[in-house]
Amino acid sequence: MRCPVCNRQETKVIDSRLASNRMSVRRRRACQSCGYRFSTSESSEILDLTVVKRDGSREPYRREKVEVGLRKALEKRPVTEDDFGRLVSEIERDIQKKRRDEVTSREIGEIVMNRLKGFDKVAYIRFASVYRSFEDVVTFERELKRLLGPSSPRRRVTKGRRKVKK
Repeated sequence: MRCPVCNRQETKVIDSRLASNRMSVRRRRACQSCGYRFSTSESSEILDLTVVKRDGSREPYRREKVEVGLRKALEKRPVTEDDFGRLVSEIERDIQKKRRDEVTSREIGEIVMNRLKGFDKVAYIRFASVYRSFEDVVTFERELKRLLGPSSPRRRVTKGRRKVKK
């Protein structure tokens, strides 16, 4: 690791600890040449993974594409950067568990939806509506019913009051 001040490579790790997202390591370092102290962060990344798109074309996996889709789905939702980072890391861990060199964009989309379902139901519906290309209200309603499941109470309004239908 090079010192950001003097650009020398002789640095020493003073302290290492888990970052707040618990998915990366934060290291405190000191330059042995000029004495400057600085921090670095270390996290794992997916290497050499090819994504097979719906049209059959292939491209390298890019974390940024997953992040952009998640940010759109989570727009104006109460999510911290730490929680967001943890969500992305969990999605990538699920992708890595497949232990393959190639994964389809559909598989990645399903992994994202599975994680979003437990993370934020509004974001899940937003993502699903784009990912599954909801074309009408019926499709949207069907997905909402699947999300709510049979155990969730259905509400109906009668004479200005809400009643829970069991």
